[in-house]
Amino acid sequence: MKSLLTLIGSVAVAFGLLFIGQGTGYVSWPSSSFMIAEIKWAYYGGGIALVGFLLIVLARR
Repeated sequence: MKSLLTLIGSVAVAFGLLFIGQGTGYVSWPSSSFMIAEIKWAYYGGGIALVGFLLIVLARR
């Protein structure tokens, strides 16, 4: 169970960081993404990354 929560948390953190990068315009991959330079996606990414971090912390307890 710990391994699964850690894996899910890590994937969530990675996706959250990608969303933050695209939402702020720093990451323009893929170039046709509708999320590029749309700040709301940076906020969504922050939430996703936070949930992923909390899952990792929970799994390590």
